[in-house]
This record gives sequence, structure tokens and C-alpha cells, in this order.
Amino acid sequence: MQRRRFIASTLAASAALPFATVRAQTAPLPTAPVRIVVGFPPGGGTDVMARVMAQKLATLWGVPVTVENKAGAGGVIAAEYVAKQPNNGTTLLMTNISNHAIAPALYPTLGYVVERDFTPLVLVGVTPNLLICNPSKPARTVKDLVALCRDKPGTVTFGSSGAGASQHLAIELFKLRAGVDALHVPYRGSGPMLTDLIGGQIDYSFETMTSATPHVASGKLVAIAQTRPRRSKAHPEVPTVAELGFPGFDASTWYGLVGPAQMNAAMVQRMNEDFNRVLAMPDVAEKLASYGAEDGGGSAAKFAEFIGTEKDKWAKVVKEAKVTV
Repeated sequence: MQRRRFIASTLAASAALPFATVRAQTAPLPTAPVRIVVGFPPGGGTDVMARVMAQKLATLWGVPVTVENKAGAGGVIAAEYVAKQPNNGTTLLMTNISNHAIAPALYPTLGYVVERDFTPLVLVGVTPNLLICNPSKPARTVKDLVALCRDKPGTVTFGSSGAGASQHLAIELFKLRAGVDALHVPYRGSGPMLTDLIGGQIDYSFETMTSATPHVASGKLVAIAQTRPRRSKAHPEVPTVAELGFPGFDASTWYGLVGPAQMNAAMVQRMNEDFNRVLAMPDVAEKLASYGAEDGGGSAAKFAEFIGTEKDKWAKVVKEAKVTV
């Protein structure tokens, strides 16, 4: 029901889009500098995606496009901030699964309503999370990790970029499916979490492939498994959790651009076309693919439907796993 309301409200807000298509190339674009707000510190997956887009958009639009980090509460602080900004296109949010799909189920007093307070613009990409650890850890398979968690319940530590983040819910889903107990250690972003994981202060993480990949490539961390139903082209040698005894396991991270509510329909159409143009650029596509980001692009309405589906999915996980923050 929530998903249907979300799609309906989004389509109603975009009712003029068919008429705007013809005018797309002359549609209004911001003439002032544009900020893409990120709800996590520099170095994490959401930040990386925002910077890839910002660089190209600045050239395409002829105005400065900068990334502004407002970390905290699994991206909720940034989302609350953007929801209150003018809807003239100068402030956008590089949202992700945490603040747009998970937070509504976790925070009953959330300072925004996804359906009411944002304008979906485009899905940038969907990535697996990578189950990773320090090379010094003896349990380096899913089977051994499950055995370790059962042998030492509540003591094996899993880091995340924050309570309510995709990494946190991946941990909860893993605990639920494997029937184990483990200790969640939230950080203020992926950057500091990865520093401690590399340093051995925590044991494991279901980190976004975007931010984990450079550390796996350098040998500082080991990839044990990935969390989409199919293997990512970026890591074809890493098996999925689903393959390793947990059919249907899916804890993907996704990224997308949204703006404040009720943005001009012609601007939404023009921005969406430009975002798709950037995503199709060979160097951008190669960059995103190297981080495992796939299935991005498409219309604003398609992104709205995707968000609604994700909200329903994670609300069920939160309820079943009895997740609290």
C-alpha cells in the first residue's frame, strides 16, 4: 500500500512530464552553483558516486557542482536537511538505501516522509555489499564465519557506516538467516569503519562494494562473499551469500539522486536526461562498473517505483529481525 501511494504521488507530481519531454533541452536548469549533499563522510560509497556525477555535471551544466558531506544517523541528517531546501534544483541529495528505504521503518519520528518530501530524479546504481575481513582472521569463508558466530555468540564484531545503514541491515539479515548472534559496531561513515577493520579493531563488515573494492584490490582486506543474488562483474571470483547456503539472500546497496519535493516538472525531465547522459559516458560507466554499480539510469518514475519496492522489502526485515537503533 505504501509503495502504491508513493508511485501515485510521484506520478501526480510529474503529470506534466510528457509535455515537458519536447521542451527538455530548453527546460530550466539551475544557473547558480549546485550542491550534491551526501549523508556520509568522504571515502564511502555514497560519496564516491556523488563525486563521479558532480564532475561531469559541472561541465555539462556550466555551473559549479560540488559535493557537501553532512554525515550522521545513517544518512538521515542529510536527508532531513535537503527536504527543507528550496526546490529550485540547486540542492540535491545523493540518497541511498539507508535514508530512503531503511530509515522510514526504523525511525517512527523521522523528520521527513519519503513520498511527500522528495522528488526522485534517477537511480545511479545498485551494488552488492562485500563481506570482508582483515587477512589475519582465521574464519575466511561463510561456513567458517557462521561456525565462529555460533561458537562465540554475541562477540564477533561487524562494523557498519552507522545504525540503520545498509551494512547494518545486511548484518541483521545475515544473523536472521544464519541463526547466529553477533555484535554490531556502528561508525560515523564507511571511511572510519574501514580504517578500524584494516587495523584489526573490528572483525568483519558487509561493506558497500564501492568503498571496499580499493582495499580488497590492495590486499588490505579479503572479500569472502557478495550479497546480490548474482555475482557482480566487478568481482566475478567472489561467490554470493546465496550460493553459499542461503538461497535468495539479497542485501544490495543502491544510490540515486533526489531533490526537494515539487520540483519543476520540466527541470526534472531535463535533469533526468542529463543524468542518464552522464551515466552512459564510457569513462563514467567504466568507473561505476569497477565498483560493482550496475542497473543505473532510467526515468524518474522508474526510480520512484524502485524506492517504493525497497521500502516495503526492508520494512519486513526490520520487523522480522526486530531491529532497533
